[in-house]
Amino acid sequence: MSDPSKTRIGVGVLGCGNVGSALIGLLEEQRTVIAERTGIALDVVRVAVRSATRDRNVVLADGVLTTDAASVVDDPEVDVVVELIGGIEPARELLAAALRLGKPVVTANKELLANYGAELYAAADAAGVDLLFEAAVGGGIPLIRPLRESLAAEPVRRVMGIVNGTTNYILSQMTEHGTKYHDALADAQSLGFAERDPTADVEGFDAAAKASIIATVAFGARVLAGSVYREGISGIGAADIAHAQRLGYVVKLLAIAEHVGQVEGKPELAVRVHPAMVPADHPLASVRDSFNAVFVEGDAVGELMLYGRGAGGRPTASAVLGDLIDAAGNRCRQTWTPIGGLGEAVIYSIDDLVSEYYINMEVLDRPGVLAAVAGVFGRHGVSIRSMEQEGLGDQARLVFITHQATERDVQATLGDLRELEAVRGVPALLRVISQ
Repeated sequence: MSDPSKTRIGVGVLGCGNVGSALIGLLEEQRTVIAERTGIALDVVRVAVRSATRDRNVVLADGVLTTDAASVVDDPEVDVVVELIGGIEPARELLAAALRLGKPVVTANKELLANYGAELYAAADAAGVDLLFEAAVGGGIPLIRPLRESLAAEPVRRVMGIVNGTTNYILSQMTEHGTKYHDALADAQSLGFAERDPTADVEGFDAAAKASIIATVAFGARVLAGSVYREGISGIGAADIAHAQRLGYVVKLLAIAEHVGQVEGKPELAVRVHPAMVPADHPLASVRDSFNAVFVEGDAVGELMLYGRGAGGRPTASAVLGDLIDAAGNRCRQTWTPIGGLGEAVIYSIDDLVSEYYINMEVLDRPGVLAAVAGVFGRHGVSIRSMEQEGLGDQARLVFITHQATERDVQATLGDLRELEAVRGVPALLRVISQ
């Protein structure tokens, strides 16, 4: 029951799965503390679910649970809407309806924001209410609020991080225990870190959606998920992990958003997700298991790293609750935190990327092969920094680290290498992150 001396804010929750039930539990646990610190009594008055008969780890009063999500949005007792159902529809229409009604919205829906965030941000600003989404990117890690508020005047150069706990767990197991990819994936699934269909995680779709949101907030420009270059980790083998370790690197799936210049007054942004070789002494190299971390580089602030649990019911619910408290407080003060005007961006082509590269290839072990391979590198202007050869019976594995080269030239090199009769395959290409 609400304290009559406090301002009461009715909360409508769309979705009561892992995060939704954790949120309701946290609200009950922290009700007194929240009220004492903020003067606000947060009451969950409506909760929309797909099935009203499913057992849940929360206790709700009679009449709170419903299968009609639209009725939660429309309910006059609901002051703030929390969306935790995920996906594009019906979440998009439900949130648009809430904003039209002048109700602040809190969401953890990265897929929706990565594809339709700009129109929802504009709708929130037009209505003069909050649209908050801390939990959409880093789970329990505070990232969006620092980018939106603390670093609002900071010329951010690059945001780079590990934003998917599933892939980081898999790569950690492969690195630390020599586990094969498929075994590490099965382990992640058994522990609940990976879905039965892990495609969104292991092929980089989840991280790409988060990268688009990070880029939009960090640089104040619209970046859609479809604009993000994406590669996953399913092609990473044990040999690549071992070679990286021997060379002083750790393989991580990174989301990277960089401001690389200006084109006709518009920011030129390079936004990409791919596995990369990170120097072993870089802060991101020590991020293990299902943890996430994001490294922010700015002109004035220098380098910052935010680290913590990037997934899980309670960590994610904690971020949602923080947004909910902010939205409720702003509602009481009749103000909001605008996202600000989002401009157009020019998306930097991956072909123009300049990086060092790791290339792992398998060739027939016979005279003249190495000279032919080196000749292909030379024709495309790709300089070799180091090379190792490992015998594989009548074949050999060649491992190269290049000097800095463009993606375009490296890909052309690989195309010609695959045409050589002595080349049996090029299992891996990894970009090398400089300190």
